[in-house]
Amino acid sequence: MKPVNLKALAQQLNLSIATVSRALNDSYDISQATKARVRQLAAQLHYVPNPHARSLRRNRSNTIGVVVPEITNSFFSLVLNGIEDVARQQHYHVLIYLTHDDGQREAAAVELLASGRVDGVLLSAAGAATGPASVRQLVERGIPLVLFDRVYAGLDVACITTDDYASAHAATRHLLQAGCRTVAHCTLAGQLSVCAERQRGYRAALLEAGLGPAQAVELATSGPGPESQAAIEAMLRRRPDVDGIFAAVESLALSSYQACQRLGRVIPTDIKLISFSNSPVLPLLTPALSTVTQPAFRMGQAAAERVFRAIATGRPARADQSLELRSELVDRASTRPGPPPGRVNDYVNKPLTNSVNSLVMARP
Repeated sequence: MKPVNLKALAQQLNLSIATVSRALNDSYDISQATKARVRQLAAQLHYVPNPHARSLRRNRSNTIGVVVPEITNSFFSLVLNGIEDVARQQHYHVLIYLTHDDGQREAAAVELLASGRVDGVLLSAAGAATGPASVRQLVERGIPLVLFDRVYAGLDVACITTDDYASAHAATRHLLQAGCRTVAHCTLAGQLSVCAERQRGYRAALLEAGLGPAQAVELATSGPGPESQAAIEAMLRRRPDVDGIFAAVESLALSSYQACQRLGRVIPTDIKLISFSNSPVLPLLTPALSTVTQPAFRMGQAAAERVFRAIATGRPARADQSLELRSELVDRASTRPGPPPGRVNDYVNKPLTNSVNSLVMARP
């Protein structure tokens, strides 16, 4: 059967299309009797509103765009679930663009979104991007923009992040408390805001433990895969004294497991390992991986809430609406057993809670 539209309803009821539309939208200026007639016929003929026509009348697309580096990472999958949870409540569609950490792909996606096909944009910066130039056009064209996790400096927009500095500080300190003397930090090459904050936290924890820059072992790889595993293997061969690894991203934790296995380094006896990760699988590794777990679902919700508030009010989501969420350090077998006495200084013998929530640290 041909779908029934407003014109067909209006003809059968001998009413104007505008009157039928207002009746279906429960407008105050339409009598209850007329509303009842319209609704009865609409139900009888199985009338379904046309969302595209409605959005055109309101000058809205009822769609938001989300730009993410990847979706294989469990963190971004959870963020997308949080975004979709809020979008569904708002009766909005979600259009997802993947950049694969490519700055040119990000610029191309932003160009399409800036053309007016969406009502708002949520974006996590590409790893290879060099700055906010391409993203700035969204702000200039009045399209609500919220950044999450990987953010750009220099934009007056809301940013939803986690406490990367404090979490990295806690993760490094956790390894030192577990008895590690030489802790390596494995991260991604590029200019990611999250990686920079995690590196700062790592370095600060070493300094507080009495370990200067000379004791820092830092490795930046191009990304997940055989290349990162080979780079970690080379680092461990070059620095056999490394007895702890703090991985800034979960893919590097997997590469670290593989590298240790190839080199015959036993976790956690010979080397201990902790990583940022939201994967439900990594705790099943042998040994189970200690992690810093981020509130990814809540991050997606918070970012979406701010972009929908901007859409509803017609006001941009500015930097004063930014939010930093707390992560949780989960102690598992990869950082056990406990330290032998006298490994570093008294700093590492201070009590450490598993929850980053309760850590109070002053950022330099």
